Amino acid sequence: MAEDRDALLKHYREMRGELLAAINGLSDELMTERSLDGWSVKDHLAHLALWDDIRAGEVARISAGHESAWRMTGEQDAVYNAVGHDLRQALSLHQVRWELATSRQRLLDAISSATARGLDASLYGEAGLRSSHEAQHTGWIKRWRGDKGV
Repeated sequence: MAEDRDALLKHYREMRGELLAAINGLSDELMTERSLDGWSVKDHLAHLALWDDIRAGEVARISAGHESAWRMTGEQDAVYNAVGHDLRQALSLHQVRWELATSRQRLLDAISSATARGLDASLYGEAGLRSSHEAQHTGWIKRWRGDKGV
């Protein structure tokens, strides 16, 4: 069944707004401190940008009539996330902020121009069309802020 394009765009915009509110006011030092379950807030943002890029590619791919390239086992997902974390860990906070903004815009653009097939959530693999992944990370960041009192 096809997702409603406008509702999907609203979903992703609202989730990003909640994430940005959760990191609002954090210093660069806090953003890069690796005290959030072994990751920094910056690491979480880089991870989300990585998945936005994958999801944007999936929307374009499926809209073009092709199959999902991201059907993974749980083990493959864990390995991919670990590799993605390792590869992006050295990126500057400035670059990660850019990655976060531009990858989300690519996703919104892909959804905006998606075909009816591209809006069929049943055709997606691990990088599903509608995801609450960002909300999970936002929750972890909010919990971390509460624990730190910041």
